[in-house]
Amino acid sequence: MSPALVTIGFDADDTLWENLRFYDETEARLLDILSPYADGRDISTELLEAERKNLNFYGYGIKGFTLSMIDTALSVTGGRASGEVIAAILAAGREMLTHPIEALPHVRETLDALSGTHRLVLITKGDLFDQERKVAQSGLGDYFAAVEIVSEKSAKTYERVFAMHGPGPQHAMMVGNSLKSDIVPAIAAGSWGVHVPHELSWELDHAEAPASTPRFRQIAHLGELKGLIAEIDE
Repeated sequence: MSPALVTIGFDADDTLWENLRFYDETEARLLDILSPYADGRDISTELLEAERKNLNFYGYGIKGFTLSMIDTALSVTGGRASGEVIAAILAAGREMLTHPIEALPHVRETLDALSGTHRLVLITKGDLFDQERKVAQSGLGDYFAAVEIVSEKSAKTYERVFAMHGPGPQHAMMVGNSLKSDIVPAIAAGSWGVHVPHELSWELDHAEAPASTPRFRQIAHLGELKGLIAEIDE
């Protein structure tokens, strides 16, 4: 019999609300800004490499993405990007920081049902100010016993968070759209990992599903989570 499930961790971006869609829209805008200098495929390739390079310096989030767009502009223009081009990129980044936050389908009813039976913790990575803004604007903050904004999601992260907000990973579950960030390290820490795929994915966030792992589950949407938890808690 499995240990009783006490704590449920939720990812935020593209699990509770839309996020990657705004990055894709801004990348399309970058392609338009830089279209006099290179074709779209080359610009997207340069941007991905800039993001890969910059993760260790700037971390995750819109500010790091904006700096990667500027890096891309300098690369495809041979260092001759004009002040007008840089200003347009900065404006696009600022707009990303003001996009409205709307919950994805099944989020509110799921959190409402589970907040009375389990300890819910929001575990998200990215820029501190932006993630705090999203939580506040989402109107979902009151469902959570705690909000943890971390620089990276690793097995040690989940061990620490689930020990702080419950009896430990064995009695915890992590729910999210990212196999690499939400599921694989949470399972490595000893918790359950429930994958909720989103239609959009980021190439640098790819990982294989740990399908043979006993504590791995996948559901089509958050509306299926309550039933899954009832099965696990039996």
